[in-house]
Amino acid sequence: QVQLVESGGGLVQPGGSLRLSCAASGSISSINAMGWYRQAPGKQRELVATIRSSSSTNYADSVKGRFTISRDNAKNTVYLQMNSLKPEDTAVYYCIAMGVMTTARVLNNYWGQGTQVTVSS
Repeated sequence: QVQLVESGGGLVQPGGSLRLSCAASGSISSINAMGWYRQAPGKQRELVATIRSSSSTNYADSVKGRFTISRDNAKNTVYLQMNSLKPEDTAVYYCIAMGVMTTARVLNNYWGQGTQVTVSS
């Protein structure tokens, strides 16, 4: 069984910063990529950023230059540093671990439970 636990969400004023963390635990042999998606009320879930085990990254255009994704492979943990936050960044942020190989040789993707980020004055 693999679990993802997120932390770091909260309420912040426009222009402020937050750092999200997501730790994967369980019977993990390897993780191909980790990332963050978000879902605002009434909208579809959308990609925010991903990072591969090689450290190559991918960002949504809306967050480029403001958000930075990083990863600690030894700890199976991914981080999202969010700067210059805007009200339109308000959403539930979900962590995803993609291409997770378990010790039982099962390959799958896993989602976290989500953490609320609210940007408001």
